[in-house]
Amino acid sequence: MRGYFAWSLLDNFEWSLGYAKRFGLVHIDFATQQRTIKASAAFYRAFIQAQRDA
Repeated sequence: MRGYFAWSLLDNFEWSLGYAKRFGLVHIDFATQQRTIKASAAFYRAFIQAQRDA
């Protein structure tokens, strides 16, 4: 295995629905462009770290 990707079938729905629904690992405030890491990103980081260390 070469890596993990944070992509799913739901991403296709996000593209078709515009920005009304918010998915992903990072929240982006469109007004300020400030990015905030979501809890799901912390989980994903811990998961990948555990797989790497195994």
